[in-house]
Amino acid sequence: MKDFNALGLDKRLIEALEAQGIETPTDIQNETIPVMLKGQDVMAQAQTGTGKTFAFLLPILEKIDSESDHVQALIVTPTRELALQITTELMKLVEGRSDVNVLAVYGGQDVEKQISRLNKQVDIVVGTPGRLLDHIRRETIDLSHTDYLILDEADQMLHIGFLREVEDIIYETPDTRQTALFSATLSSDIRSLAKRFMRSPQTIKGKEKGKTVEEVQQYLIETTDRRKFGALTETIDEARPFLGIIFCRTKRRVSKLYGDLRSKGYLADELHGDLSQSKREGVIKKFRDAKIQLLVATDVAARGLDIEGVTHVFNYDVPQDVESYIHRIGRTGRAGEGGAAYTFIASKDKQAVPMIEKGIGKRIERKSVENALPSHDERESSQGRERGNHSEGRRKNNRNGGRNRNRR
Repeated sequence: MKDFNALGLDKRLIEALEAQGIETPTDIQNETIPVMLKGQDVMAQAQTGTGKTFAFLLPILEKIDSESDHVQALIVTPTRELALQITTELMKLVEGRSDVNVLAVYGGQDVEKQISRLNKQVDIVVGTPGRLLDHIRRETIDLSHTDYLILDEADQMLHIGFLREVEDIIYETPDTRQTALFSATLSSDIRSLAKRFMRSPQTIKGKEKGKTVEEVQQYLIETTDRRKFGALTETIDEARPFLGIIFCRTKRRVSKLYGDLRSKGYLADELHGDLSQSKREGVIKKFRDAKIQLLVATDVAARGLDIEGVTHVFNYDVPQDVESYIHRIGRTGRAGEGGAAYTFIASKDKQAVPMIEKGIGKRIERKSVENALPSHDERESSQGRERGNHSEGRRKNNRNGGRNRNRR
């Protein structure tokens, strides 16, 4: 396998990688970096955790012009968390350098501070579609001379309805730009976008997709809606995760489950779109620093999260499609390390199982939780029935006692 020297990267970049303990490129980096260094457009299929971020950051930094006075590279991401994560990785690569200026642009942040920074020299902008369009409309960002455009997690941007915004942003950049698109899936919508806005892109398919799935031990836990919480806590207690992510379908479900786990004494926190930006950043930092053990999250909030040490994923709610399933379980089992994923299946969810198994090309092992405790609601209902039975028994005894007394 090639090393980073063989890819033709600047010595400063290689030293920055070595400082992070990174010495050997991943498959997606080996295939993507040479193509981007040649100036070709790239359409890459790659999961988070395969090294795709460095696959586009390294060639951008290699080609950046320190004498330029305009925004040279624009990286568009679907979520604030991913924008921050990419910016963090970028800052590590340029630490100690004064010739590269980086700015993260996303909602929930003081727009005036962003405008102030944009009035100065900025070489690379990492941003979300909504806030980027806000700056475009305010005319506080000029993308007319941008040389490099990166669309990261493109399938997710389309999935959450950002297609029009992404198109509007692309129209602000020159036709001469180099474009790289990274996506977990290369759907017909993604290919249509590429056909309209890219110039003969080279398609690269990361080999790690199947590998990531194979490295994760996967289990189906058959339960009922009422016993699901008990099944989850028993599984957590048995699995003893160092760090675990629990996925729920909606923000409301996240908050409810988070509250239930906290009431049971688990070190947990929640991550969803209704939290303030400072709260979201704080939660991610606590999880990254292992100050909390369990992160309860929605798919969108956890998109692109790449946190070392995630040993377990729990699908409390069944994912809606195969891509979401692969994305979720891909939060663990990173870069050759093992991991485990548990999916909780109630009777109404069973029709999703064949779809998921077909999509990943394997049968998922079934696992039972013998002593799953009933949920709080079920316990209350059960206690109510017991109280009712006891009351009925007392009434019967009273009636019988009365009849017996009459006989005497």
